[in-house]
Amino acid sequence: MKKREKKEMPGVEDLQKELDRVRYKRRYHSVLKSTVYTLITVAAIAVLVATLWLPVLQIYGNSMTPTLTDGEIIFSVKTSKFEPGDIVSFYYNNKILVKRVIACSGDWVDIDEDGQVYINDQPLEEPYLTEKALGDCNIELPYQVPDGKIFVMGDHRSTSVDSRNSAVGCVAQEQIVGKILFRVWPLNRFGPIN
Repeated sequence: MKKREKKEMPGVEDLQKELDRVRYKRRYHSVLKSTVYTLITVAAIAVLVATLWLPVLQIYGNSMTPTLTDGEIIFSVKTSKFEPGDIVSFYYNNKILVKRVIACSGDWVDIDEDGQVYINDQPLEEPYLTEKALGDCNIELPYQVPDGKIFVMGDHRSTSVDSRNSAVGCVAQEQIVGKILFRVWPLNRFGPIN
């Protein structure tokens, strides 16, 4: 016959340790669940804010140099009010383009051979430009901006394809992503955009 081993009853100290371990495990799972739910909620809110009010964009190309250069990351804000000089982003052929507002609905735009822009027969002051050029222009000048649209041009006039070309044309309100306000990358150019 085999001898039965006699099991010892756990002591109060052992029971207390096991109880503490079970409580810790429950608390750990509760905190973990709570943290995961919080992170998911914060991420969802961040995506909504970025999509609806503050789109974040990366610049591709050089049509806005020297103001914006290839690879920079910028914030824009959703708005429907624009003035000449504002920089806007808008949808064009499944891409987002970034250009500067030159004229609004009803304004007359004219550009001379040297690239000087006139709005309603007044020369436009453009301190943000390093060079002026007529660029890729196939519209008949002077040109009146249609109702509900804005006339946009890139700051690098000789290479930018913009409202001067009928392929892009004037930008309608429903195409606009937002007004460019702030540069976040690279850090050495961090700050508001003029």
